[in-house]
Amino acid sequence: MDIIIIGTGNASAVLGRKLKNAGHHIVQIFGRNASAASKLAYELGTESTSYWSVIKKDADLYLVAVSDEAIPDVARHLHVPGKIVVHTAASVSKDVLKKTSHHYGVFYPLQSLRKERKGNPVIPIFVDASDEKTKKILENLAHSVSGEQVSLANDDTRIKLHIAAVVAGNFTNFLYAVVEDYCNKENLDFKQLIPLIEETAERVKTVSPRQSQTGPAVRHDTETIQKHLDLLKGHPQLKKLYAFMTEAIQSLV
Repeated sequence: MDIIIIGTGNASAVLGRKLKNAGHHIVQIFGRNASAASKLAYELGTESTSYWSVIKKDADLYLVAVSDEAIPDVARHLHVPGKIVVHTAASVSKDVLKKTSHHYGVFYPLQSLRKERKGNPVIPIFVDASDEKTKKILENLAHSVSGEQVSLANDDTRIKLHIAAVVAGNFTNFLYAVVEDYCNKENLDFKQLIPLIEETAERVKTVSPRQSQTGPAVRHDTETIQKHLDLLKGHPQLKKLYAFMTEAIQSLV
């Protein structure tokens, strides 16, 4: 499939690599930042432009991988009747693209994408489209880059998935950041916690998180909990989080 990518950020780079490796032809990269567009185009072996008037009109699919708030602006400039136009956002309706083409949809990667990361990350793809034919084409495209990790998801389902993803990914990483700061201040090595982090992440593949919860909160070990809170007096943010999470875990189990 001949594909033009609109955008030069993390999603553009990672999906561009995946699409190219799957045998698709990246025809062109568009980016408002000419330097960034040129850099990504060089990596993917194609050409770039930062002018809407120069975007080619004969590609099979136009992948809009920009920030949520920038999608409407792209939709105002991009008009390719008869072609397929998709965006990659979870929280934006597919209908924002309805004036770009008769065939439009969503190609949402449920994964934390970082262009700096090399290798071949597993990326579940959720698709939706304006019509059944387009939906089938997008499903096949998604299977080519993500194997069996492909599902259908309408606007309502995607935004609910995004909430779950924010809590499971972004919030968890924030806790890591707070703990790393605590370790640095207490002369502890955060990396010593990595085996625990990996074991916890591995466990949820086979056991419900509710069933695998461990720690003093689950045991209602008030003596240990109080000792921890006393030691955290010099770390008010972490102390507040510790108290909140302890109460939440106890109400859960």
